[in-house]
Amino acid sequence: MVNKLLLLLFTILLLTSCKEYALTETEIDEDGPDYIIRFAHEESTDSVQHDYVEAFKKTLENKTNHTVQVEIYPVGQLGDATEQAEQLQIGAIDMAIISPGNTGTMVPENQLFILHFLFSDDMEVNHHVLNNSKALDTLTEVYNEHGMLILDYWTQGFQQWTANVNISQPEDLRGARIRTIPSPLLLASYEAYGASPTPMAYEEVYSGLQLNMIDGQENPFFAIEEMNFFEVQDYLIDSRHAIYATTTAINPDFYDELPEDIQKAVEETVAQLSEESLNIQEKRNETALESIKSQSHITFATLDDEERAAFREASEPVFEIYKEEVGETGAEILEELQEEIADAENDH
Repeated sequence: MVNKLLLLLFTILLLTSCKEYALTETEIDEDGPDYIIRFAHEESTDSVQHDYVEAFKKTLENKTNHTVQVEIYPVGQLGDATEQAEQLQIGAIDMAIISPGNTGTMVPENQLFILHFLFSDDMEVNHHVLNNSKALDTLTEVYNEHGMLILDYWTQGFQQWTANVNISQPEDLRGARIRTIPSPLLLASYEAYGASPTPMAYEEVYSGLQLNMIDGQENPFFAIEEMNFFEVQDYLIDSRHAIYATTTAINPDFYDELPEDIQKAVEETVAQLSEESLNIQEKRNETALESIKSQSHITFATLDDEERAAFREASEPVFEIYKEEVGETGAEILEELQEEIADAENDH
């Protein structure tokens, strides 16, 4: 805890030493930008999130005639993903991509994104829900109470399984050591199948699979390809058991102090990228899957409707665990979101 606090203080001093405040007009160069936005994300420079932030930077800077400059900080430069979320809360950075998997202790209600077989297996349906959900408007209010203003909910693709055995029914996961993030709700999801969930740092997953410390893991195709997990696994299952959801967030105080025209430009940029993010993740994941298939002998399988139904039934008790853990507000958000997803699927 002491080391974590020291890192946070160091980051604040580092950022504020370069400029008094990101909103402050630049005094170093009269020809420079009027405003600087420090934007951190949770992944490497070769990732969906980095593509998104690069597109945000280009779009916003052009839209404001370069009176706004966006500084990009990939994960690791200012700390890990959770530390970046904490920095956003206190205003040490101005914007960030923050995902439920890294902020569950701050906003427990957002753990609904981790629930298996909640969302549709049709990404167009999910995109519509994320952009039009009243349930998520309520979740945004909860985030705001914790110092994070959510500008957009979007997805980096479906979560998919890799494993040493084919996974087509819950029984196939019985006893399997599946790598997870340290989320109690995700642990419960795998325990519901009879699996043995094993929290492990992302950078340790490849060696964990290679040394048979774990039997499988979940990630979108782009991450499976980027981290070469397919090299040390026998099966790649198109399970679509969850979406890899994330958010574009801004510090509320920073946002409130921006002039109205800059606020409008930020909002328009986020709205424009809402559609672009769908294309970014689709292209990234499709290209990654093609790459995996072309350079490996991994066996590819897809869950059919009947198999998905069996997993969905096995997952139902975890929905009740979520409601019990987060309380009335979280339960109401989940129930309304389930209705919205069902309506969107019927209308699609």
